[in-house]
Amino acid sequence: MESYFKRFIDNLEQTRDESKIAARLAIYDTLRAAPRIVELGANDYEEFINILATKTYQSSKEIGGNMPYTIIREVIENLIHAYFKDVVISILDSGNTVRISDQGPGIRNKEKAFEPGFSTATAEMKRYIKGVGSGLPITKETLSFLGGALTVEDNLDCGTVITLKVPGDAGTQKELTGGTPPASFDLNKRQRQVLFLIMEFGSVGPSKIASELGISLSTAYRDLIYLEEKSLITSDEQGKRVLTSMGIEYLDEILGS
Repeated sequence: MESYFKRFIDNLEQTRDESKIAARLAIYDTLRAAPRIVELGANDYEEFINILATKTYQSSKEIGGNMPYTIIREVIENLIHAYFKDVVISILDSGNTVRISDQGPGIRNKEKAFEPGFSTATAEMKRYIKGVGSGLPITKETLSFLGGALTVEDNLDCGTVITLKVPGDAGTQKELTGGTPPASFDLNKRQRQVLFLIMEFGSVGPSKIASELGISLSTAYRDLIYLEEKSLITSDEQGKRVLTSMGIEYLDEILGS
């Protein structure tokens, strides 16, 4: 299987013609009409992952989705373990359902894939991805925390289908636009520390938060998602978190009090 992976990587790294399709997005503005199709190419593996994750996230947000960038990125990175090919990502349900399918060999042991520490990453794969066996378990736990779900199924003929779902806007944004003062947010001490770290570094990811505060990666994910739901932070094009104008105002009020 490692030789299959090497051929996959070599093929991506040799791709210089942008017209060559590496993946396809199908964006459903409504199920009553055909989806908008976006074809994506790549020059190498790292570029392929960046383009695919970023464009999926942006397309989901454009039609009203709440799917966190880190969730999308983790799943796309982990699919490389299944030697995925002919990737199609469907964005449905106003951006709150992301369905990633491929025509590769598939994931043999789906239950073990969600066990912390379990990884099928070979030495060759680890040149490109972390492969430590934490991505899918953390992703599933984070989605569950959000009231969403992650499912893994076999594709019709071959390959894998991973479906990510998050609830639609349950009122958080409505409350905010209704005039909730920033200082009234019910943040705990750690969540405030996260905001101050983002202010200090400009932009951070969950790994940096976990390292600086001495907390687990899953806790860092939950805090970042909670702060994003409150519109205090948002994700930039690289998936790192930055303060929003409301987040800046919130910290200003804390520092001025």
